[in-house]
Amino acid sequence: MSDIGAALAEIGRVIAQNAAAAGRDPAAVTLVAVSKTKPEEAVRAALAAGQRVFGENRVQEAIAKFAPLRLEGAPVELHLIGPLQTNKVPEAVRSFEVIETLDRPRLAEALAKELSKGAARLRRLLVEVNTGEEPQKSGILPAAADAFIHDCVERLHLPVTGLMCIPPQDDEPALHFALLREIARRNGLAELSMGMSADYPIAIRQGATLVRIGTAIFGARAPVQEPTPDA
Repeated sequence: MSDIGAALAEIGRVIAQNAAAAGRDPAAVTLVAVSKTKPEEAVRAALAAGQRVFGENRVQEAIAKFAPLRLEGAPVELHLIGPLQTNKVPEAVRSFEVIETLDRPRLAEALAKELSKGAARLRRLLVEVNTGEEPQKSGILPAAADAFIHDCVERLHLPVTGLMCIPPQDDEPALHFALLREIARRNGLAELSMGMSADYPIAIRQGATLVRIGTAIFGARAPVQEPTPDA
């Protein structure tokens, strides 16, 4: 587990280097340590090294892993970075400070209904944009993003603060990051969650405020079948 601390230190160095190269304050970039499928011991090692922001793909896995840590007073901020089914919305808004995968009208309606009840941990929402228009991926298509964001903010009063994307594996990621940045700019959104272990330096140079890194911190993960969002 000592390797986790060393990996976090190296990633911090790379973040600072690339932020400086882009004329940005390194403190404007938040590292989201993607701990999905990893054991609680790995999270504890990251916490001991000073990491506070974590990303999980599944609601139930996150609750099982982080509820004990929170009971102990661990100062964590938890991001949902995987697909969210509407039947999991009540648990999600009570378990995550940030949901980065708002990707369809039905989910927006469910989140608004649940948040209207109060007593939620959730503070921020990011709209996931399918910048590559890939049919197998979640996310609002770029052409529909402006209208969707406007509806979420103006009609549903959701706390949308930014956007998230996952570029196609074989495309040049900078093109997708630039597209996401432009959509955010014209909608007045400050947060950009983009960049993972393989491309986060590029994302930082393109304006990322959140980078989601798992493998470079915790090592490779076994493939996991992700839940399919409802319509």
